[in-house]
Amino acid sequence: MTDVFPPEKRSWIMSRVRDKDTSPERRVRSIAHGLGYRYRLHRNDLPGNPDIVFPSRKKMIFVHGCFWHGHNCRRGRRIPKANAEYWIEKIRRNVERDALNQAKLASLGWDVLVIWECETRDPESLSNSIRRFAENH
Repeated sequence: MTDVFPPEKRSWIMSRVRDKDTSPERRVRSIAHGLGYRYRLHRNDLPGNPDIVFPSRKKMIFVHGCFWHGHNCRRGRRIPKANAEYWIEKIRRNVERDALNQAKLASLGWDVLVIWECETRDPESLSNSIRRFAENH
């Protein structure tokens, strides 16, 4: 199937896709801050450039978009009609890279929590998850 947008429009749309400071990430940061946790953002000296890092606790959070990281929810299972083979391979590589980065972080002694975009829609559950993760020794 061909793309429904001309190349210039598709390029503009893709340029709007953010990798930092996304709405789900801002929700997680807001809740973590409200719970009293202080953190650092986007530590590029660590594998995977984690979204939220609690250095004193040696813990970090990745906030993954369901589509981009292959989550098993409705949005994550969606396959674009245009250029499907490309997207399937792209997401497979993302999932592989995520697993490799998490293994590297574990070997460095870091605890990792992955929060999926779809999980950020329930503030109470999200708050409980962050609190349990941050306080678990």
